[in-house]
Amino acid sequence: MKTYHISGVELDRLKILSDVLNGKLTLKEASHALHLSYRQVIRLKKKVKEQGIEGLLKKAPPKPPNLKITQELKQVILSLRKEVYSELNLLHFRDKLIELHNIHISYESLRQILIKEGLHEPKRKRRIHRRRWRMPKAGLLVQMDSSLHAWIEDIPEQWWLVCMKDDADGYVYGRFYPGDTTLANMEVIKEYIKKRGLFVKLYVDKASHFKTTRHGGVHYEVSVEQKETQIGRALRELNIGIEFANSPQAKGKIERLFGFLQDRLIKELKLRGIKDYESANKFLEEEFWPWYNSRYGREAESVYRGLPEGINLDLIFTVRERRKVNKDNTIRFKGEDYQLLPTNGFSRFAGKWVEVCKDTRGRMLIFWEGKELAYELIKEREDISKEDLDGKRVEQVIRGGVKQERWKPAEDHPWRRSFRLKKKTKDVTFQTGNYR
Repeated sequence: MKTYHISGVELDRLKILSDVLNGKLTLKEASHALHLSYRQVIRLKKKVKEQGIEGLLKKAPPKPPNLKITQELKQVILSLRKEVYSELNLLHFRDKLIELHNIHISYESLRQILIKEGLHEPKRKRRIHRRRWRMPKAGLLVQMDSSLHAWIEDIPEQWWLVCMKDDADGYVYGRFYPGDTTLANMEVIKEYIKKRGLFVKLYVDKASHFKTTRHGGVHYEVSVEQKETQIGRALRELNIGIEFANSPQAKGKIERLFGFLQDRLIKELKLRGIKDYESANKFLEEEFWPWYNSRYGREAESVYRGLPEGINLDLIFTVRERRKVNKDNTIRFKGEDYQLLPTNGFSRFAGKWVEVCKDTRGRMLIFWEGKELAYELIKEREDISKEDLDGKRVEQVIRGGVKQERWKPAEDHPWRRSFRLKKKTKDVTFQTGNYR
């Protein structure tokens, strides 16, 4: 005779299902009584009818699977964690086990092993906020931001990582720069377009190289329409829109990307022994971004546009400023003087306005009415020297690379005497007027 260990819940189910089989209860009434779905009651009724009470009992635990993690494998994992990969997070550690050690283990199994050995402390669950839906197609919205961090541990200097990320398929591209400048952001946008094509809209914060933000004060007034930035002008020429985020949370996707990079990328640079940012940029270009995009990228329909013919990205992504040519055919730009040379039959540009362009590579181009002009850099100006010669003050100045003397009249010169006489006359008139 078999002996069964029946719980109270199973006993209640047996009684109610027996009433169903005897026609005393309907399936709907049994469903309400057992707090089960209608379909589940049908399945339980069938089991009781075919197997009796055994249909309600829990099955014996199955045999351990063939893929069960052995004690030897656990020791290998724990030793690797302690000796080699102690600084890596769990997901990064699991990737290394698969890629380098051919140990295939699920994330949760690895997590439970490390928790039991005291090598991992589970985090408290954070409050989950509602996220904005992803764009339906790649190329509709591309987020861009920069992160200042000590990316290479052996270098105390912090550099900026300027990144762009597609909102739909998650494609990422970025580079390291010593500063978060206009030209640095321009170069990343230019390289992104070369790799993927023209997109619809760029989503950025309100940094000064994206948006001109001036606030009115007591001593000056600011018009409502601010001057367009250099990046804004370049995007407009490519028919790319720009949208500004009002908070870091609005750019959540790229902000979370930097959290990932500040952990994973730093460890990868350390494992490979990279000691300078030039090598780090090479590693990003050749290894890290291809791995990241293939691992975390998503499939999405693309609306990227090809670059039209005749468009020169190197010329569009330049910092442009207007300058008026001096009488000696020179201009001054960024603290240096440049001599304009004869070009295409034109030799004199005095009084004309030219456009000076500086590209992302540091090259400078000068244009007048759409024509590129030849120029040469004039040596730095010499300091002004002052000497007293026979009571006359002489100043040495540099104009257009030619040293000239500037003459200054003496104290008893007729020009000065007539000036003092006029001043004295005014004083006398004033005194006379008071006397009267």
